[in-house]
Amino acid sequence: MTDLNLRVAIIGSGPAGIYAGNILTGAVNDAGGTVAIDLFESLPAPYGLIRYGVAPDHPRIKGIVNSLHEMLDAGTTRFIGNVEVGRDIALDELQERYDAVILATGAIRDANLDIPGIDLPSSYGAADFVAWYDGHPDVPTTWPLDAAEVAVIGNGNVALDVARVLAKHAVDLRSTEVPDNVLAGLETSAVTDVHVFGRRGPADIKFTPIELRELGEVPNVDIIVHDEDFTHADPAQASNNQLKVMLRVLNSWRDRPSTGASRRLHLHFYHAPVEVLGTDRVEGVRFERTTPTGDGSVVGTGEFREIAVQQVYRAVGYFGTPVVGAPFDEVRGVVPNVEGRVTDTSSAATPEDGGTAIQGLYATGWIKRGPVGLIGHTKSDAMETIAHLVADATAGRLAAPTVTGDVLDLLAERDVAFTTWEGWLALDAHERELGQTHEHTRERVKVVPRDEQVAISRSGALIES
Repeated sequence: MTDLNLRVAIIGSGPAGIYAGNILTGAVNDAGGTVAIDLFESLPAPYGLIRYGVAPDHPRIKGIVNSLHEMLDAGTTRFIGNVEVGRDIALDELQERYDAVILATGAIRDANLDIPGIDLPSSYGAADFVAWYDGHPDVPTTWPLDAAEVAVIGNGNVALDVARVLAKHAVDLRSTEVPDNVLAGLETSAVTDVHVFGRRGPADIKFTPIELRELGEVPNVDIIVHDEDFTHADPAQASNNQLKVMLRVLNSWRDRPSTGASRRLHLHFYHAPVEVLGTDRVEGVRFERTTPTGDGSVVGTGEFREIAVQQVYRAVGYFGTPVVGAPFDEVRGVVPNVEGRVTDTSSAATPEDGGTAIQGLYATGWIKRGPVGLIGHTKSDAMETIAHLVADATAGRLAAPTVTGDVLDLLAERDVAFTTWEGWLALDAHERELGQTHEHTRERVKVVPRDEQVAISRSGALIES
């Protein structure tokens, strides 16, 4: 048995990375060992998709942020932001300096929707739109909201978030932490009708009840559903209580009278996208009407419908981004692994063979298992990965670091403008102050430009060099 005195690098500071660090600290301490953890993040600020992937009108997310804040504020994990692994420092350079490296980079790209016309101008990935309205520093600060009729393809929470933000009036977002440039864009939006399309029926939606209820509470927006979609949507036959609640909500909207609202949000089920129509830009979408088969899937009916829209947002899932230097499954969009141990599949004897585990390299979160599940799944997922890391360390299967010295010294030598936890506290305080002094008082106003975030972070904290 080997004493557990470890140095570990985690790449990615979203919930997956923070949970992994917290669980690892507890596991090593319980075993009587010590662990020093460095949490690397490509953005200047922490929290990943919690900061840049959740709609600004979701106040309940504050509880998750507070929990993640407490974990990082405990001081057992060192935050190192604005560092891109593969650009500022190589993965193998981290492997030389740490006993283990955990990949927790998530999935931030849109999954593809392989139909003709999907690449026409005015056809977008939902992830890009989400990044815009969340003030991500690496996307343009403006967004073309010049279409009256918009299609959102997908039946998950992201699709609902996108549809809700598109349909919502800017005045109803003024109290949120939405950046000023986004608020200005939404105030000039030409949107009147948002159409959400799902390939399956109401009984197979991937929403959560709270997301669906929020949709029905948007001021001055009428919700429109169609009776033809509810033949197989009896709440009494729902497979679980959560679905039963959602079917009751959807069915209640069937009898909801029009209020004459200035915007409308249409929910369409049993519509499989076939083609995005248009020449120079999006002019509509062609769908095939589907019908359930009884086993949870659907088949085409041969009936086709064309619906006029001027923009399309595909919200059919996320796809992982490769980490330079690590193996990557281009089909599934994940790092190949067995229960969190990253594997070299080039050594696999057969396609079914998991390959050979790479010493000291692990994965957790969406980059490990794909973009499915909620925050609670991320925590249990990290527990599995950390259990294997600790087992490998205990059994002496990890290679000791071969390079000494603080990684911050290396980054400073390369003139990398890294940020720290103290820097984040300074940026956090600055954003909160902006919120308090804003004409529409709010909890915070996000700083969007990367260089401004870095400048505030570095001027507000002592950067050792």
